[in-house]
Amino acid sequence: MADKSDGPLARALRMLSRRVWFRATVFTALAIVFALAAGVLGAVLPFRVTIELGQNSVGSLLQIIATAMLTATTFSVTAMVSAYSAATTNATPRATQLLIADPTSQNALSTFVGSFTFAMVGIIALSTGYYTEQGRTILFFGTLVVIAVIVVTLLRWIAHLADFGRMPDVVDRVEEAATAALVAHAASPALGASVASGPHEHWSPVWAERSGYVSHVDMDALQQAAEGAAVTLLVVTQAGRLTDRSRPLARVSGDIDDETRRAIVAAFRVGARRSFEQDPRFGVIALAEIGSRALSPSTNDPGTAIEVIAALQRVFERALTTAPDRSVAHPSLAVVPPTLEELLVDAFRPIARDGAGFVEVHVRLQKSLAALAACAPERARQIETVARALAKRADEHLDEADRAELAREGRGAWAGVA
Repeated sequence: MADKSDGPLARALRMLSRRVWFRATVFTALAIVFALAAGVLGAVLPFRVTIELGQNSVGSLLQIIATAMLTATTFSVTAMVSAYSAATTNATPRATQLLIADPTSQNALSTFVGSFTFAMVGIIALSTGYYTEQGRTILFFGTLVVIAVIVVTLLRWIAHLADFGRMPDVVDRVEEAATAALVAHAASPALGASVASGPHEHWSPVWAERSGYVSHVDMDALQQAAEGAAVTLLVVTQAGRLTDRSRPLARVSGDIDDETRRAIVAAFRVGARRSFEQDPRFGVIALAEIGSRALSPSTNDPGTAIEVIAALQRVFERALTTAPDRSVAHPSLAVVPPTLEELLVDAFRPIARDGAGFVEVHVRLQKSLAALAACAPERARQIETVARALAKRADEHLDEADRAELAREGRGAWAGVA
């Protein structure tokens, strides 16, 4: 989750660092510099560092590295694509962006590509007589360092592949992303603005230049634009919402010029897909999709659905026990944050719908919601409203014996709630 104090440049760099090609490009550039630096150092060092090397020993090592790393790169790409495909098929396509951003897999692939590049540059430079005798010695020691890095990376990569892309790994990653987003939302529900109240339909709308999902809202930029125009601005479309010609990005209390309007539009980052950044609903929706798919007739895995319910319980427990910051850092802005009931419905309704015929799933739902109500007594009424709606849905699909069991377990779970 992005820090709300991050500027546009910091956010852009953070997003860029999550791209596979970016890290691989950095490692490749470093490898080229590392390979060519041996020739430069060999020529400028004021002292001699030479050892007796066998005939073409450095070239042989580099040839072995180049061949092995080409194979390792191909294997790694295949393993990563297989993990993405497995997550899409068995869990939810929304989880693939978390797997793609996995630093261990990116480091492994980047190390293998960088090592291959280092070996190829070294072989080419040796064949052209680029290195002096001292330069070849330095290249030899550099090659030993590269081999050590490769061995360590391979060991880490092999251990990582044991869990990478498996269902528990995907659930853990989505839970972590959902927790970060929901805790940040609980800490600052209105993103430092005031909570909107009253009708605003008569305020002037500000439309997006294209339809899509809002992935980030720059509140600092909106505050500057509102202050400059001496207006109050209502953020209508927050992160995770779809903006189009039926839903404006924002509404303003007065007249604004074209420059201010462009500044407001530029503060909203709009893309083709949702992201976990600044979106408190996307993470719980992704978890709910995993549980819902596990309950499909083709999968029929209520155990995974129960694990997802437990993960959702942990996510909401962290959020409900987070103290909100009521300070207003953006006095010219107003926001309508999503309610707890909306978030709970997003999280639990799909599982309750697709698991309507599984009494064990609904028992776990009631126990989890009762536990959430117990950890946040001031929100217990809202949570109980959602729990009653889910139990009613189950009553329509369970037989008499299962309904009796659900009612008994539900009463027991809610009996200890204040």
